[in-house]
Amino acid sequence: MGGRKREQEQDRDPRVALALLWGEQEQPTRGPKPKLTPQRIAAAAAELADAEGLDAVSMNKVAGGFGVSAMALYRYVPGKAELVELMVEAVLAEGPDLSGVPQGDWRAAVREWTRQCAGVYAAHPWLLGATAMRRQILGPCQLAWLDAALAALEPTGLDGGRRHQVFLLLIGLVRNRAQQRGDYDEERDREWERLTGELLTRHADRFPALARALADGAFAPDGTDPLEFGLDRILDGVEALMAGRE
Repeated sequence: MGGRKREQEQDRDPRVALALLWGEQEQPTRGPKPKLTPQRIAAAAAELADAEGLDAVSMNKVAGGFGVSAMALYRYVPGKAELVELMVEAVLAEGPDLSGVPQGDWRAAVREWTRQCAGVYAAHPWLLGATAMRRQILGPCQLAWLDAALAALEPTGLDGGRRHQVFLLLIGLVRNRAQQRGDYDEERDREWERLTGELLTRHADRFPALARALADGAFAPDGTDPLEFGLDRILDGVEALMAGRE
C-alpha cells in the first residue's frame, strides 16, 4: 500500500499542482461554464476533514456533497494529493493579520503571528498531517504566512538565514503543540500518570533524576501554557542572539 502511494506521488506532475494552487491553470474556451471550481471543492473537502478527519476525505465523498460523481471532480482536481494541497490553501487564506501590532515591535509581532498560526492548527487538526515537514509545493497563502513571519523578524537585524531558522523554531513549536493536543486524552493521561508514578516509586534508584523531578512537580499541571512558555524561550533566545551581534 505504501509503495503504491509513493509511486503515485512520483507520477504526479508538480506543474499541474502549481498551476492549481496559483490559479494559473488553462481555462476551457468552449463548452458549458464549469459548475464548480477547485476552490469550492477544496473548501468543501476542508469542512469534511474538520468534521471527520483527513482520512475521511475522498473524491467520492466530496463529490457526493455536490451531488455529482467522483469523475466529475477530476475535471477540476487531478486527485486527492492535489486536493489536500488546495485544502491547506483554503484554511490558510485568512491571515495572518498583524495590523494591530505596534510598528517595529518585533517581539509582539512574532508572538501574534505564532498565536494566530496555532489557532489555525487548533481549528483544523488535520492540517498537521497535511503539511508534513518536508519540501512540498507551496501556494500563495502558505507563502504569505512565511513572508509575514520573516517580515516580523526584520527589525531584529538578523540576516535572512537566521530569520528563517527562527521561523522554523516557531512553526516547529506550533506543530509540536498541535501534536500534543491531538494525542491528548484526559482519562488515559491520568492513568498514565498513576502507573508511571507507581513505577518510578519502585525503581527510583534506577532513574534518580527523573524521580527527583517527579517529586518536584514534573508532569503536574501548573497552569503554564506550553505554547506561551516555548514562545517566550524562543524570543529570549532571539534577543540573546541580537545582543551577541551587537
